[in-house]
Amino acid sequence: MSEPRITARFVAIAIVAAASLAAVSLAHAATASPAAASVPALIVKWLPLIFSGFLLNLLVSVLSMAIGTVAGVPLGLGQIAHHRVIQRCASTVTQFTRNAPWLVLLFLTMFLLPFQFRLFGHSIPFPAWIKAVIGLAIPVMGNVSEIVRGGVLSIPRAQWESAESLAISPAQTIFKIILPQALKRMLPPWMNLYAILAMATPLIAIVGVQDGLTDVRGALVAENRTDLLLPLYATLLAMFFVYCYPIAMATRVLERRAEVKF
Repeated sequence: MSEPRITARFVAIAIVAAASLAAVSLAHAATASPAAASVPALIVKWLPLIFSGFLLNLLVSVLSMAIGTVAGVPLGLGQIAHHRVIQRCASTVTQFTRNAPWLVLLFLTMFLLPFQFRLFGHSIPFPAWIKAVIGLAIPVMGNVSEIVRGGVLSIPRAQWESAESLAISPAQTIFKIILPQALKRMLPPWMNLYAILAMATPLIAIVGVQDGLTDVRGALVAENRTDLLLPLYATLLAMFFVYCYPIAMATRVLERRAEVKF
């Protein structure tokens, strides 16, 4: 399917969703009492709070992706190491972190990590959102490790043999020859992983972090209006869509440029 058709489809879906939301809002507004505030007015009222919670979701996603990438790159290189012990250890850690449920890892980090540290006689709090960052960085690490392994192994064997014939050390071969070529092949799945991570960040609301989803629930409780349920959740959904959709489109562009099918 061509890119214009994909874009047109998503635009059509967005228009239909907006029209449906407007119809529901108007229907509820028609049946509500005259003194009750309209649904659009209440959305505008709570929008700053929901957006601030959404920004926390984005902060958690960026930090988790950064930590997971820094830890996943050496882990992925360890999977292709010649040393048998290093290879097996790296592969075991990768498979465990890739296949463990994200929510379970979040709960483990919440309960295993302390709520505060003692340093030089002072108590330093350890916020829940930081523990959530660590909990999400663990599965990211495993997935990045597999992306690195696949990207490195996708480079033809002739590149390794040519470097060996020129008496280039294995470390120089990896960092100066193989990784620069593999980077453009690793970038699209890496971006796709980040989009998945960003959409998964509402999981942190389950473990007690006040994010966008928590703020939506708080607004619903405060207003005690059943007609706000769909509009407020749709507002948060629209924020995630507007943020993640360009990432998905950029990933497709990079895939075409790399001429690699994932």
